[in-house]
Amino acid sequence: MGVGTSTFVTRWINFLTMLSAIVVIMFGVWMSTHHDSCRKSLTVPVLGLGAVIFLISMVGFLGALKNWSILLWIYLILLFLVLVGILVFTVLVFIVTNDGSGHSVTGLRYKEYQLQDYSSWFLKELNNSHNWERLRVCLVKSEDCHKLSKKYKNLKQYKLAKLTPMEAGCCRPPSECGYPAVNASYYDLTFHPVSPNKDCKRYKNSQAIKCYDCDSCKAGVAQYMKTEWRVVAIFNVVLFVVLSVIYFVGCCARRNASRSHSKG
Repeated sequence: MGVGTSTFVTRWINFLTMLSAIVVIMFGVWMSTHHDSCRKSLTVPVLGLGAVIFLISMVGFLGALKNWSILLWIYLILLFLVLVGILVFTVLVFIVTNDGSGHSVTGLRYKEYQLQDYSSWFLKELNNSHNWERLRVCLVKSEDCHKLSKKYKNLKQYKLAKLTPMEAGCCRPPSECGYPAVNASYYDLTFHPVSPNKDCKRYKNSQAIKCYDCDSCKAGVAQYMKTEWRVVAIFNVVLFVVLSVIYFVGCCARRNASRSHSKG
């Protein structure tokens, strides 16, 4: 890559990245003022990500603008650490989300999940009472279970519904319990459960209780997290490739800056 080309590309890539980081930071600020306490927990990572991107981009931009080799060295070191971090995180995500698969329920159009099928990391995090209590509060606030009766007006529609893993695990008792469904939000609990599964006794028709303390609910959350994390992991792979190209261009710019100083 030419002497001027690599420096020019590095300069403008980091300038655009700085603008993107400002957008990310503004989005984090907006989240902190427009969301409830459950979603506000995401604002710190978003703000932190924006700040890190802005810092690295600013160092790279100034290094390419002024043709300063020392700043470009710092920029490359920071970018290398980011690449290593992305690589390690992505590998861990694929390892953690490798287990767990739902089983189809006869006569119904959704799957049910079992907590013990997931990795030990999921088991540890979701069985932690402090962690689960925070998640439980958020699940109740989301009112997903309450909305089921509005989405499905009669029992036939409900039985044909494609419930999400969390709706299937948190809003209803496991099908093995054998409780007859009256509607999308109410089950006849006068029937003796045909399964020894502890979740059968944990389920209540109350909107504040439902099956939020059930292992099936934790399994539904684990499946949701697994799906979301897989999407993040795929995005990270793409990001890793893009940043690797930027890193290569930055190396060329740093080498050209060193040559310029040595000639001067």
